[in-house]
Amino acid sequence: MPLVKIAIDIRRMTEFGVGTYIRNVVRTLGRLDHETRFFLIGSPAKVSEIGPLPANFHTVPLDGPERSLKSFREFRAIVQRLQCDLVHIPSLFSIPRALPCPYVMTVHDMLDHMSRARIQTGFWGSLHFQLTKQVLRRASRIFAVSNFTKVEMEKLFGVPSTQIEVIYNAIDERFLRGHASAADRQLIAERYQVNYPFLLYAGRISPHKNVVRMIEAFSALKAELEKDGAFPDLKLIIIGDDLSGNPDLRRTVIRSGVQNDVRFLGFVPVEVLRTFYDQAKIFVFPSLYEGFGLPPLEAMAHGTPVVTSNVSSLPEVVGNAAVLVHPENVFEIMRALHRVLLDQPLREKMKERSYKQAAKFSWEKSVRRIMDAYREVVSQTASANTSDTSHRAEKNATEGVA
Repeated sequence: MPLVKIAIDIRRMTEFGVGTYIRNVVRTLGRLDHETRFFLIGSPAKVSEIGPLPANFHTVPLDGPERSLKSFREFRAIVQRLQCDLVHIPSLFSIPRALPCPYVMTVHDMLDHMSRARIQTGFWGSLHFQLTKQVLRRASRIFAVSNFTKVEMEKLFGVPSTQIEVIYNAIDERFLRGHASAADRQLIAERYQVNYPFLLYAGRISPHKNVVRMIEAFSALKAELEKDGAFPDLKLIIIGDDLSGNPDLRRTVIRSGVQNDVRFLGFVPVEVLRTFYDQAKIFVFPSLYEGFGLPPLEAMAHGTPVVTSNVSSLPEVVGNAAVLVHPENVFEIMRALHRVLLDQPLREKMKERSYKQAAKFSWEKSVRRIMDAYREVVSQTASANTSDTSHRAEKNATEGVA
């Protein structure tokens, strides 16, 4: 049997979420599979971020806007020229058209399609919905990052359950290197002037992340702690996007009277983020919607207590290791933070459970399931092609006799 050739679209590898997924899947494939020929289609500069890969991995340059017609044509031409057996599209954003071989697709969430009415408003919205439906139904296999995402896909697009396989995300190995050292703690004290107890949020800053209510809950928490005479210097640190695109947050901070206690640090390197996770009193993640929700799991890998939402995929990801709250109830968020901050036996129990929960998710385990799916799809396609060839030969022979 000839060597299998699989193309992976890596063009979104520098983005949050999807980029983490691509890097870890490719890196893990490099450790587990030295036989399949993998073609990484995208920027060669991005591939260097993955680290060393074995000789069966090849980079195929493709730059330019991902959604342009020119880019679609170039991607398809590359796959055809390389005679690939399978393409892995790692996100729903990339919509493949008329590829010359089967494709599998990873779906991280259904956020763009949460409201069918909204999606179908206007011609372009309706077209986007129909194109997405077509692309999902034509995929040989869909990898959903959670059961929640799988169910959403089935409800919104009528994708058959048998076509979707739940394969969880996992934690980047850089978050699994133990606790912060004295030098790590010194670095955040000197570079970021953080030498006080703090609650932490890390992630994108967008409306569905519910950061406004988190700030309001923190303000209410400060008032409660003042009554208790506890944690007078407690701060809220927000790590994520640039604040300039979110003026509402600054206004919320001022309106809530916590402008001296909330800090926006923007983007920080992973090695520094590790230390913030490790040193936080609580990791707060009151998101309204997550297809998976990796940051709470990253915090749990450091034994940090997590307060997060009781909606979407988050209960599935955090299990019994976090305190769950209704994300639209500011006072419920505040009460949970107050309890977790002051109840030491609860903190110890959460720490122990956090380590166990984080250990349930592994890139090696997930990528082995992806590899099995690759093999099944390629094998089924080969069998179908053989059957089709035999059928045509038999038909031609019959017609010849006639």
